[in-house]
Amino acid sequence: MSPTTAVVSILAAVLLGAMSPGPSFVMVARNSIGLSRRDGVATALGMGIGAICFAGIALAGLYTLLATVAWLYAGLKIAGGVYLLYIASRIWRGAGQPVSMGKSETQTADAGKSAGKSFWTGLTTQLSNPKTAVAYGSIFVALLPQHPPLWCYFALPPLVFGIETGWYTLVALSFSSQRPRDLYLRAKRWIDRVAAGAIAALGLRLIVSAGHRGL
Repeated sequence: MSPTTAVVSILAAVLLGAMSPGPSFVMVARNSIGLSRRDGVATALGMGIGAICFAGIALAGLYTLLATVAWLYAGLKIAGGVYLLYIASRIWRGAGQPVSMGKSETQTADAGKSAGKSFWTGLTTQLSNPKTAVAYGSIFVALLPQHPPLWCYFALPPLVFGIETGWYTLVALSFSSQRPRDLYLRAKRWIDRVAAGAIAALGLRLIVSAGHRGL
């Protein structure tokens, strides 16, 4: 796999992960519906900054370690694949469940009334989710070549930021309008099942490729 293909694959995996239902999705949707479109976009920006942090950690630390320990490299491929299959199964099982948009008093206070507070809410929500950190480490280790060129280290963080921020901004814009929100809620079962199938396929690919040096 060429470095360019690896980067495209990583971005596709990051997008699938961002599209998966979870606390980040619910927080952006809640702020967009319960506060304002501006608050939803600010929350999305916070998610993007958090993604840069995870991408930087994966590139600077975890991958450097794994590149020198072959068995650990293969082991994380398997662990990452199993993790993605687990997430896919949870998405599939929850496909028929409605999205909860209710706000507790604590969540309302954390979200705040300003775009600045919504930004920090998005950032802390992203950084406080350990599953996101595990997913980033697994994806980067599995898909990057053993010796990526220098440009990959500089290109990936801003590209990941663009993917995460772009997706959650789309969520914010959609959920701050009545018609797109209603359309998503009606089609949620099928949208979630398609996402679950794609994530499961990536998980199986990682497990099968664990015995090889690259993908």
